[in-house]
Amino acid sequence: MRNITVSVDDETHRRARIRAAELDTSVSALVRGFLDRLARDRTDGGGVPAPDAETERERRERLLNEVFEDIRATRSGFRAADNVSREALYDRNAVRRHQRPDLRGESVR
Repeated sequence: MRNITVSVDDETHRRARIRAAELDTSVSALVRGFLDRLARDRTDGGGVPAPDAETERERRERLLNEVFEDIRATRSGFRAADNVSREALYDRNAVRRHQRPDLRGESVR
């Protein structure tokens, strides 16, 4: 991995640090992500695809990877502990309690 040096004004640096803290990441990681997206952008700058533009499959894969990277960056992720337990999933009594009654007041199956 290569190192680069970038100079920015104090206010930009301050705001970048705040935003990085909000995302629970570093300014370096933000810059790395930006440069990575910039390097993969296959347009002429005006939104017109360049001759070697990415295919639709490549675009979808890139977008999916960006979503996963965003999930990792915010550390919200998906946790197994957030799932419903097996017992709650198959609790037939709970299902029966939540069935809507028909007009006669009986449960509808």
